[in-house]
Amino acid sequence: MLLNSKKTETYQYILQLIKIKISMKKPCPPKNIFLETHNIKNLYSGFGQFNFNLAKALSKETEFLSEHQIILNCNNNSVKKELNGNISFNRYLPITRYPLFRIKKKFSLWHSVNQNTKIEPASLNVPYLLTIHDVNFLEEESGKRLDFRMNQLKNKLKRSSAIVYVSEFAKKNTHAHFSVPNIPEYVIYNGNNFNDNSSKRIENNHPGYVPNKPFIFSIGQIVEKKNFHTLIEMLSFLSDIVLVIAGGLKTAYTEILKEKIQHYKLENRVVLLGNIPESDKIFYYKNCLAFAFPSLREGFGLPVLEAMTFGKPIFLSNKTSLPEIGGDHSFYWDNFDAEDMANVFEAGMSKFEDNKDVFKSAYINRSQQFTWEKAAKDYTNVYKNILKN
Repeated sequence: MLLNSKKTETYQYILQLIKIKISMKKPCPPKNIFLETHNIKNLYSGFGQFNFNLAKALSKETEFLSEHQIILNCNNNSVKKELNGNISFNRYLPITRYPLFRIKKKFSLWHSVNQNTKIEPASLNVPYLLTIHDVNFLEEESGKRLDFRMNQLKNKLKRSSAIVYVSEFAKKNTHAHFSVPNIPEYVIYNGNNFNDNSSKRIENNHPGYVPNKPFIFSIGQIVEKKNFHTLIEMLSFLSDIVLVIAGGLKTAYTEILKEKIQHYKLENRVVLLGNIPESDKIFYYKNCLAFAFPSLREGFGLPVLEAMTFGKPIFLSNKTSLPEIGGDHSFYWDNFDAEDMANVFEAGMSKFEDNKDVFKSAYINRSQQFTWEKAAKDYTNVYKNILKN
């Protein structure tokens, strides 16, 4: 009996030592996730807005961040101030886009946040998540430039551990033109930038230009695919309405718009604003007669949701992802004949006015279904699934 007692004491002593040793072990370092977000430097661009709003939402995922470290590729100091210290930063260097100078730091996961970035990890072994917004370049590029872009995306697809698409259309279009590997695929919609009540905090802003007549508002990059010139042509068939277009004006397409304005003698009814701050954007969304977006190619279409936030009638082209985002209560152009567009606009406005409460409620409710908070949670689940496997 005495011998058994001593054995028991010895076992208990050894067990206690093991427990102490385990408790003294250093905790495992957090798994670090690198987001290639250098486009965040330009918040007037679609990619810049995507990068910033996703990062902002991820910075609030405190439970996830307690076990994971998120690192942004970023030089924008104003962005750093807004992300409340929960996110780390890698200093973006343009030279890292060249293979010889690729980033050699080790990461648990690399997230290429759009299909266009040339910045890649030096290691081919790091788990790799790719977000595809669109494959519009197939229609926009030609020759060697098109070959480069196609090979670039093919290489990204080959090394990917998983793929996220920003819309079902983006997924369908990618599969139609590329051989997609048999890996996990997800559709994660972008959020509505104004669902965080930022629009309600700016009540009394008055921009430099305030139309003195009812106005149609549109916003986006001033490039050919946005199809803004069709709105100018449509305006020649409408009376007592002003057209306001916001977006950077240092493009060749800007000159085409100016020529259209002069041709139709609409100098007093069409205004090209250039880039505008958020406060001005909110003013125009809130006070416009309607929002118009005749774009030919979109992977998603953030301005559509922004305009819906204010319950405004929405007029869109029926191309690419826009019907998916615009939903059943938006009005669609199926061709861009100026007179036909004007007829669709007038019929849509009449229908909206006859059922204003129904339409406004439908727009606002739809705009609230797309949140960056949901997008961030979906992305963290994807991160965890990749890291787990």
